[in-house]
Amino acid sequence: METKPKFTNRLVNETSPYLLQHAHNPVDWYPWCEEAFERAKAEDKPVLVSIGYSACHWCHVMERESFEDEETAKIMNENFINIKVDMEERPDIDQIYMTFVQATTGNGGWPLNVFVTPDKKPFFGGTYFPPQDRYNLPSFRRVLMAVAEAWRKDKNKLIESANEITRQIESAIKIETKISDLNPQISDIAFEKLLKSYDEKNGGFGGAPKFPPSMTLEFLLRYYNRTKNKKALEIVTKTCRKMASGGIYDHIGGGFHRYSVDAFWLVPHFEKMLYDNAQLARVYLHTFQVTGDKFFKRIAIETLEYVRREMLSPESGFYSTQDADSEGEEGKFFLWTLDEIEELLGKEDAQIFCFYYGVTEDGNFEGKNILNTRYTPDETAKILKISIEKLLETIEKGKRILFGHREKRIRPFRDEKILTSWNGLMMTTFAEASVILDLPEYMEIAEKNAVFLLGKLRKDGKLLHVYKDETAKLNAYLEDYANLADGLLELYQISGKMQYLKEALRLADEMIEKFWDEHEGGFFSTSHDHEELILRLKEFQDNATPSGNSVAADVLLKLFKLTEKPEYQEYAVEVLKKAMSQALRYPNAFGRALSTFEFYLSPTKEIVIFGEKSKELEKEIWKIYLPNKIVILSSNKADANLIPLLGGKKSIEGKPTAYVCVNGTCKEPVTEAEKLKIQLSYQT
Repeated sequence: METKPKFTNRLVNETSPYLLQHAHNPVDWYPWCEEAFERAKAEDKPVLVSIGYSACHWCHVMERESFEDEETAKIMNENFINIKVDMEERPDIDQIYMTFVQATTGNGGWPLNVFVTPDKKPFFGGTYFPPQDRYNLPSFRRVLMAVAEAWRKDKNKLIESANEITRQIESAIKIETKISDLNPQISDIAFEKLLKSYDEKNGGFGGAPKFPPSMTLEFLLRYYNRTKNKKALEIVTKTCRKMASGGIYDHIGGGFHRYSVDAFWLVPHFEKMLYDNAQLARVYLHTFQVTGDKFFKRIAIETLEYVRREMLSPESGFYSTQDADSEGEEGKFFLWTLDEIEELLGKEDAQIFCFYYGVTEDGNFEGKNILNTRYTPDETAKILKISIEKLLETIEKGKRILFGHREKRIRPFRDEKILTSWNGLMMTTFAEASVILDLPEYMEIAEKNAVFLLGKLRKDGKLLHVYKDETAKLNAYLEDYANLADGLLELYQISGKMQYLKEALRLADEMIEKFWDEHEGGFFSTSHDHEELILRLKEFQDNATPSGNSVAADVLLKLFKLTEKPEYQEYAVEVLKKAMSQALRYPNAFGRALSTFEFYLSPTKEIVIFGEKSKELEKEIWKIYLPNKIVILSSNKADANLIPLLGGKKSIEGKPTAYVCVNGTCKEPVTEAEKLKIQLSYQT
């Protein structure tokens, strides 16, 4: 018989899994709402805004230590109005208060705990606070008491400080530098700076902790494609190989964990994020295209199979995250002991398997083992003096057995909210994977996802941000519009179905109307009809996910190539001028913007296949890495009304006919795959 929870607060009525995790805290939590701020004004109390997300390990730690503690909750309830925010649902709120904490402390992260006035202006904040003084941090109770005392004694001073800080942040974000000349030297300077921070030994950039630099790797692939700088490709291949060999990669179930706490990719924070796996799978696909190395193909497939198996909802939306913890322990689901593997595989097979995956009696993480590989299969076979066939057979069999056993364990929590922006990223990857890997079922997943998003995450023609428990809500952000439009453009180029292009165009036009800054240029993160917050910010920096401005510029450049409407390129160029001024200083934080810039710099191959669909011709387009391409599949001359490049195109002898054009100048039409291959491989 289930026992009734001792405490229940307002969060019990929310759909966000993160907020629901706090629904039975003794804290009198509110979700973000005007009611909370009205009460703060009426009772003359400051507001604590606490922000996190469901897969955040330290968010769980702080909940256990502080928010579930009745004494701490009593202090919070008596002195503050307390608001819980899911940063994945409300990136707008998170962006404002994260900007404040980073500006005032030099650090940021989650959980984010910010004290604000009843009119929402921040005056003090930080990230994780422990239950007792430690880590050179004051205890959370001490912080609460100090803030409460300061509010009682010096309220006017705190309000004055909050007003001044808000004014300073507003002034700082209004001073947006931009460059006048978008030239190739920008990419050269960015590459040289990346080279200086590159870890020659372990791959990636900088030291610990190490995050998968998916967008930076994509830029380097594009830079290599244009300049043929071999060092750029070496950085990509080494980093991809090291990541997929380390513990940050799930060798049994596929997919990547969030980041590595060390410099050599061994010990991860074990949560898995949809956006990481969308972007990394795509980088591995492209690296396979460039190199032909099947190692990268295998990692891409295993990652996408993990997403299909564990992150795809029955309605065809992609879930957001999987937690790091299970049964209250970080990583427990993913860890192994030597005895456990010997029992499952038998002594002989276990000896081979454990050598290959670095499993020892002492372990490499709290007495247990994170699987990782130090040697290639060929090197391992030589060391163990067995045939490569024997090794591979043993490894594959062992993985199957361990996977079956692991499926019986208690799984980490899965956050089943569906975000439009992250779904757009994954839709794009599945669509592209379907043709690069010749796996039509991946296209089916992508198309069903598009139908789901366009049907369930739109209300009265208005795009929405989040879907959970058959409820869609919250105005869409810039990143939602941009990523969904990008995914639809990919679907159009692969399928030739005009409805996808028309939807992408509609979203792009709405995006310009709702988000463009008419005075300073660039796109705001929130729409003109969004809830009014204390600041309206723009984001140019590519963090864990690409900034809405980076993706918007990419989409608009492609739409310009398709429609030849100059205003699309004009908006994109304005964004690039702002982003590149910052990318010159911090290229690691502008990987998607730099990738978009490479598309802008490079001559665009416009590939038209006119007539009936031809798998032979289409396959040639996707065999090689062509990031600076636009693909148009059509059998309808009327499509030329929307896509001028189709004008005058026809089938030769009734056969599907390919036209390869560079910036509007076309080569002779061909009907044979071999001739198309030659035209596509020709360097402009």
